[in-house]
Amino acid sequence: MRLENLESLLRANAYPGRGIVLGRSADNQYAVAAYFIMGRSENSRNRIFLPTEDGIRTQAHDPSRMTDPSLIIYHPVRRFGQELVVTNGDQTDTIVDFLQRGLPFDQALQTRCFEPDAPNYTPRISGLLSSDGSYKLSILKSAGGDPGCCCRHFFTYDAPLAGQGHFIHTYQGDGNPLPSFTGEPVTVALTAPDADTLSQALWAALNPDNRISLFVRYVSLRDGSWTDRIVNRYQN
Repeated sequence: MRLENLESLLRANAYPGRGIVLGRSADNQYAVAAYFIMGRSENSRNRIFLPTEDGIRTQAHDPSRMTDPSLIIYHPVRRFGQELVVTNGDQTDTIVDFLQRGLPFDQALQTRCFEPDAPNYTPRISGLLSSDGSYKLSILKSAGGDPGCCCRHFFTYDAPLAGQGHFIHTYQGDGNPLPSFTGEPVTVALTAPDADTLSQALWAALNPDNRISLFVRYVSLRDGSWTDRIVNRYQN
């Protein structure tokens, strides 16, 4: 199985949109989660990540410049018990609500669809990282740009291998309309020993004109403790 270089993939794509990486560190000691956002419009770029009690949320860097909060203000990361939910929209809250009721990740996403932002119909990407390091990824997208059909794809990784992860993002690249991600999540090498190293590498690899915010978490598989790193284009 070929392992792709995550930083090389990001450098080669000026606009992957929003992306999720879940996996396991090379020393087999940590579960790894990363999430980034990019933006082309002034409204989309006017954002930062802020920590919350159970994860992170997006917020306007300059509230006076925020023209439309729909689809861009949400909780990308929330912790429920020993599980971590990571998504690119308000489906984070849908998933956590279902988990609180004892219902599965997949069932929660059966109630959601791609974003109503014609003509892009941005896919909803979601991940669930469990305490044992196993994880799930999902993408909900239109059928080749036709909003008449929602295509729902789910991927489960029961026994992740050390030094490997999976990367899913919203767009194949820049365009008008933006082309949706296709295929399975990409298998990538995770060689960074800690959250600092990975966050620095990913931020450097993201297109400097379009990168907005980045979140990285390393979770100890031994005791469940974690280390977070947040990088924002605009710092408050």
